[in-house]
Amino acid sequence: MEVISKAKIKWIRSLQQKKTRELEGIFVVEGEKMVLEGLATATSEVVCIIVHKNALDLVQDDQNTPLFSAGNTEMEQLSTLKTPNKLVAVFKRKEHQISNQGFKLVLDTIQDPGNMGTIMRLADWFGIQQIICSNETVDCYNSKVIQASMGAIFRVGVTYTDLNTYLSAVNVPIYGALLNGENYHSVDYHSDGILLMGNEGNGISEQLLPFVQHAVTIPRIGQAESLNVATATAILLAEIRK
Repeated sequence: MEVISKAKIKWIRSLQQKKTRELEGIFVVEGEKMVLEGLATATSEVVCIIVHKNALDLVQDDQNTPLFSAGNTEMEQLSTLKTPNKLVAVFKRKEHQISNQGFKLVLDTIQDPGNMGTIMRLADWFGIQQIICSNETVDCYNSKVIQASMGAIFRVGVTYTDLNTYLSAVNVPIYGALLNGENYHSVDYHSDGILLMGNEGNGISEQLLPFVQHAVTIPRIGQAESLNVATATAILLAEIRK
């Protein structure tokens, strides 16, 4: 096991930039729980692991994966969090092909990393294996998204594409979350359908509205102006999977 170098730290820090992550096809995961979860996932391929020098027992040095030790200063330099973790790892990104089977979640311009990560976690919980995102949606490999996903990044396939092109080509029911839709309890959901969720402030884009075959809404009883998109997704997925 080597002590991590300044050059290696600089390289890992550069992966905080989306364009660098995309160019190299890799991403960074912080935290003991999520790193170990990624290492235990058969489809995840690790590039290197950095472990705090006082926690070397957390990972095994199998000589197949570059393993580096680091002190407090180095872990602080690597971390995007206020309190650095004991483990940091770099994983290869997996390319996901859009499947024609199974219920899918489609996200239109979701911008908040916390919302994106929570929606990924919800998809994982409810057995949604694929999320299709507009190209304007926040990058799922953003560090804040990964933290909020709580390991779903390793189990849920996320694909970015032009939604106009994608939705015009599908041949399954499309359910869209809209304020003027039918009560979500009264809708029959098809097992191979699509749930389209819109932007936090503007909802579903005007150009995508014609694709919505079944507008669904969560009836408001109180005075709140709107629901958080991740909360609304949770309510709708619970009904869809009922």
